[in-house]
Amino acid sequence: MCWRLFSALIFVLFWVLPLGAAQYADALGRKIIIPSHPERIISLAPSVTETLFGLGLNREIVGVTRCCDYPEAARRKPKIGDFLNVSVEKIVSFHPDLIIGVMDGMKADTLKRLEKAGLPIYLVNPISLEGIFKMVEEIGALTGKTASAKRLAQDLRKRVHAVSSLTKNAPKPRIFFQIGTDPMVTVGRNTLHHELITLAGGINIAAGAKISYPRFSMEEVVARRPDFIIISSMERKENYKEVKKKWMKWKMLPAVRNNRVYVIDSDLTDTPALRIVQGLETMAGWLHPELLRGAPR
Repeated sequence: MCWRLFSALIFVLFWVLPLGAAQYADALGRKIIIPSHPERIISLAPSVTETLFGLGLNREIVGVTRCCDYPEAARRKPKIGDFLNVSVEKIVSFHPDLIIGVMDGMKADTLKRLEKAGLPIYLVNPISLEGIFKMVEEIGALTGKTASAKRLAQDLRKRVHAVSSLTKNAPKPRIFFQIGTDPMVTVGRNTLHHELITLAGGINIAAGAKISYPRFSMEEVVARRPDFIIISSMERKENYKEVKKKWMKWKMLPAVRNNRVYVIDSDLTDTPALRIVQGLETMAGWLHPELLRGAPR
């Protein structure tokens, strides 16, 4: 009886899972069957694209969004639409055997249409540094790059640990992190930026805000007297030399008085992918140059 049951189970698994494929559960808990070595991959987000290239999957990538501009080779890949508005028809025409997107950027209607077309779409959800490292490992497992992905994730974790070890007992300067100019927007506690500020050895002056991305008035910034002002270049149309120049008028702010107003490439702080660790190292170098000088990068 046991042998018959075992044989029946093997029979069912054989027919449910195609030869050379495996089943995975994504960030939504959906079960997806994916070939063991996908050869035609489409990325629906810059963070996914950067990770795929970081794992050496250039040849396998057949489509990306127009927002995917890193590394340089990503600009030359066929485009399937914008981050929030992809063309399902164009995706289908590429005959992908794996599509990877992010949970926050996926419209329910788009997901349903891709599922209806019978395409394997896997969603990740990298909302913290550890979440990013786990995403690297997930994508490695999906694409047959398990060992490489584990080494890469471990290297990133070591770099983060090196920074946090140096800064954890250092004095904590107050930080105002600006991501919007008109209106002026900053970052609250439940953001990746807040995690970067904390690990870099700073205190986020907007940590007490009730929402993730609160608006701040100049009066609020002046009242909280930040020691550093870090401006993200998120809004590409802005002239950030001018944005920084405007801050320099507020001499009563410690950040301005001590010439500690910096502009950081938003790709290093806003895209939840490999370069986020470079963003952390950059910020820590500004906040604690005496500790980070000469530290390995």
